[in-house]
Amino acid sequence: MEKKKVVIGMSGGVDSSVAAYLLKQAGYDVIGVTMQIWQKEEPDTVSENGGCCGLSAVDDARRVAQMLEIPYYVMNFRREFDEKVIQYFMREYLSGRTPNPCIACNRYVKWESLLERSMQIGADYIATGHYARVAKLPNGRYAIQRSVTAAKDQTYALYNLTQEQLSRTLMPVGDYEKSRIREIADEIGLTVAQKPDSMEICFVPDQDYARFIRENSGCEIPEGNFVTTDGTVIGRHRGITHYTVGQRKGLNLSMGRPVFVVEIRPETNEVVIGDSADVFTDRLICSDLNFMSVPDIDQELSVVAKIRYNHSGTRAHVRRLDKDLAEVIFEEPVRAVTPGQAVVFYDGDYVAGGGTILRNS
Repeated sequence: MEKKKVVIGMSGGVDSSVAAYLLKQAGYDVIGVTMQIWQKEEPDTVSENGGCCGLSAVDDARRVAQMLEIPYYVMNFRREFDEKVIQYFMREYLSGRTPNPCIACNRYVKWESLLERSMQIGADYIATGHYARVAKLPNGRYAIQRSVTAAKDQTYALYNLTQEQLSRTLMPVGDYEKSRIREIADEIGLTVAQKPDSMEICFVPDQDYARFIRENSGCEIPEGNFVTTDGTVIGRHRGITHYTVGQRKGLNLSMGRPVFVVEIRPETNEVVIGDSADVFTDRLICSDLNFMSVPDIDQELSVVAKIRYNHSGTRAHVRRLDKDLAEVIFEEPVRAVTPGQAVVFYDGDYVAGGGTILRNS
């Protein structure tokens, strides 16, 4: 029987490297691919970028592919990454929202674009080194399932993958603890066995988002007023791209007590400041809905909802308001519901779906 062909995205890190090894051991015809997404050609600039954007990623991934004796290619996804991730990132911040570029990258670059090109070269599947699993449920639908290692679980950032994408996706490291993945890498002699994980946003290596947006958007980002929840002006802010809901540090306000960003109002260029209690809410409105383990909701859905990657989750009820609008009501208040971030719904170990936070309702 002919081997199934799988294209695996290789970042040069230990997870995708071991994923490639596991797939080969399972009998797949494995092809390694690194997605070229950096925007500048200058070697010094490119090599400074970390994670999946740097030249070191290509060097490390190529060495791993040679050691595993699998074909390896670098594919240019520069245009797709700019359109779907960088431009979205800047547009959201300029609109007073806080985006999650990794979610956009997963959906539109690591899956949509890579899958399309992989199918063109005859692949049956694509694969990644994410800590998550793909399951086909009794109702016939595909869903993302939590990984074995809870501390590294990456299901939150994968909630908006489509059924077609999931049906053609393999995630072999989701069945292992992180420590075991490093052990496997050591056992087979991979040079990346102890390579640190990349945590930052890869295209903003110094993490100065406001500077990046100012230099790359072509937009002036004017100063404006800090105001209290009742509209009283209490100071001047540096530009709305410097702030996010729930932020306490870097406000430079002498209020005699801790204060926090409660809301960002791009239409008036105001940043609203309040007390800790003002940052809590028990409901939100979300849009851009994607359902995974369930085809849709026509009645209230009971879930555990996460409002950010490192949120442990809170029990909640989801009800549809419109074709692409839902309300999430939490059983206890949650802190810093942030427009632009994802809210992801879990049914046990499975992702039921999710959406993009619009506002507190």
